[in-house]
Order: sequence, then C-alpha cells, then structure tokens
Amino acid sequence: MPVNLSIKNVPDDLAERLRDRARLSHRSLQGELMFILEEVVGDGGRMSPIEVLGMVRSLGVKTGEDAKDIIRASRDGR
Repeated sequence: MPVNLSIKNVPDDLAERLRDRARLSHRSLQGELMFILEEVVGDGGRMSPIEVLGMVRSLGVKTGEDAKDIIRASRDGR
C-alpha cells in the first residue's frame, strides 16, 4: 500500500533547485522527488547483467586472478 511522506521546513533555495530540476526533466515536483528516491534507494543498487559486464570490461578484468588483484588493491587502499 502506498504511503504519503512529508518533508517539512525545506529551505527555499533547495526547494527552488528541486523545482528547477523537475522542470528541466519535464516532471512535476512530486515526480522528480519520486525519481530521486528511486535512484537512491529503489532497487538496493542492483546492477543489470549488462551493467556488470560493462564494469568488468572497463576495469580490464580478463581472469579470476585479475579480479582478485583488483579486490585486494581496493581493500588495501582503505
């Protein structure tokens, strides 16, 4: 069942930027806010198989060992 949400005390400059963004996207303010929420929390950040393949290719991963090296370097960089 859908839920109504309300955001109170939105600063004028933020509200205006949201209105501008909605206008540029040819959406209502409500539609733009829904779009933003979907982008941020919509599907838990899941990627499609095509997106995963594109990311893997962009990283230059060719073998499982390449993937391990990238993960290890990422972890070591924290």
